[in-house]
Amino acid sequence: MRVVIETERLLLREMSPDDLDIIAPMLADPDVMRFWPRPYTREETVRWIERWVHDYAEYGCGYWLMLEKAGLRPAGQAGLVMLTIDGVHAPSLGYIVDKRFWNRGYATEAASACLEWALARWPVVITPIRPENAPSLRVAEKLGLKEERRTMYAGFEHALFYARG
Repeated sequence: MRVVIETERLLLREMSPDDLDIIAPMLADPDVMRFWPRPYTREETVRWIERWVHDYAEYGCGYWLMLEKAGLRPAGQAGLVMLTIDGVHAPSLGYIVDKRFWNRGYATEAASACLEWALARWPVVITPIRPENAPSLRVAEKLGLKEERRTMYAGFEHALFYARG
């Protein structure tokens, strides 16, 4: 699979259906998915991967599999999702870190690289974060993002952060 972004400690590469056994347990974990509407079933994970494969072809981005360079262990996912929120259609920064890799700075490292990659291609990147998601709010702060407003998205209140190139 194609590596899209490389950081000091991580590789972000495109996912494929062959990654199902890696991704399904991560998306099924209630701790990992606590700020999502719910954990995903294996069948939902199949569709999740299919979505990204489609988006790679359609938009050149999506969520990518996050691998530690040392040992190539899967540590999560990070990337850009094309979203329309309140009439603004733009790439949205996001990530999911496997709980075995929490508190290592991987979310910030991956998000920073994805943001830089996106701003080289689009004039604006949005980052919706649920207000109770303190870890993601800390990542946004580390990236220098500022909350611009609140909105309802996917049935939940979100703080909206914008980055402009």
